[in-house]
Amino acid sequence: MVADGIYYALGFTAGGLLVSYLSRPVFGLPLFILALFCLWFFRDPERQTPDGPYAVSPADGKVVVVKPENGGTRISIFLNVFDVHVNRTPIPGRITKVQYQQGKFLVASKEEASTENEMNTITVEGGGSTVVFKQITGLIARRIVCWKKPGDTVAAGERVGLIKFGSRVDVHLGPEWELKVQVGQRVSAGSSILARKKGA
Repeated sequence: MVADGIYYALGFTAGGLLVSYLSRPVFGLPLFILALFCLWFFRDPERQTPDGPYAVSPADGKVVVVKPENGGTRISIFLNVFDVHVNRTPIPGRITKVQYQQGKFLVASKEEASTENEMNTITVEGGGSTVVFKQITGLIARRIVCWKKPGDTVAAGERVGLIKFGSRVDVHLGPEWELKVQVGQRVSAGSSILARKKGA
């Protein structure tokens, strides 16, 4: 579990106890339920990352876009509030750039969210490839957390951060990758294969 979930749960539990003490226990129940939800939402299960020349999904969710873009392909993954929100790197390598951009808080499933929403862009170079992926906020998600910085070395499927309460993650792959996913498919961070490197 991500530590944030414990902090939120403790806060809601304290609020529930206070409300129950000052009024009636039933009035504190919604806060206790929220505390349990936070413990569940910030879960961080272990994942088995496949060996091989693969680019794995950086997020849990549903693939909503697969389209050519800038000489490569963009894959957009929408995370609803029930998905695990810990993000992972698609390929092993070195993080060469982390760039934060302020923006709007449009519904993350909308196409405009890829360019207009608040986001954090991470560039990873490894094995002769450069993969760029974006942590993008949504209507409810208002905070992006990134645990990595430029110069850090990462393994495939390694945890890099999270987005709180519903969001979107875009992955930009170069022409050297053969896609293995399609629109409508559900994927899991660190374990679902998005693409395989051609000729590898």
